[in-house]
Amino acid sequence: MTSMRSAGTILATLALASSAVAQVRQEQPVSALKGHNSNAPVDVIADRIEVQDRSDRAIFAGNVHVTQAELSLETPRLTVAYSGGQGGGNNVQIRRLDAAGGVVVKSPSETARGDFGIYDLDRKLITLIGNVELNRQNDHVSGARLVIDLDSGRAVIDGGPPGVNSSGGRVTGHFTVPQQRQQSK
Repeated sequence: MTSMRSAGTILATLALASSAVAQVRQEQPVSALKGHNSNAPVDVIADRIEVQDRSDRAIFAGNVHVTQAELSLETPRLTVAYSGGQGGGNNVQIRRLDAAGGVVVKSPSETARGDFGIYDLDRKLITLIGNVELNRQNDHVSGARLVIDLDSGRAVIDGGPPGVNSSGGRVTGHFTVPQQRQQSK
């Protein structure tokens, strides 16, 4: 009989623990980067545009703001490489966005910054280079290069060669630790 009560107590404790874990997981913000739809329409707003149709590219300058689904990108200068624009066709396919002069990429739960940015829509990769910072709530990681895989949501930060940036060729990070409630004895 005692072993039945012990087993019941253990099962009840496990049920409460799994319920608590499920609540914590629901409270964590879900990254918009994993599974981001790179086929969604791309909207660009800027002060100026120069279309170079023979080169299949357009250059946006001045307060450039790009949105695609829940992702946004801000930069002073953006070059858009596309295909299918020649011959007056309406089937233009954006292949790549190159941002220069400082870039900020935002999702509902993360903000990434760098000196330069490349969004390869075909490969579903976002790469930021130079003075890179990735922030999520109170967590912060910095380095020389950030590569985000939109299929998996995986983000990799490299420190770069020594002496290139202030991190000395290393990745630095600051992470908050969830506070545990004290149990009284």
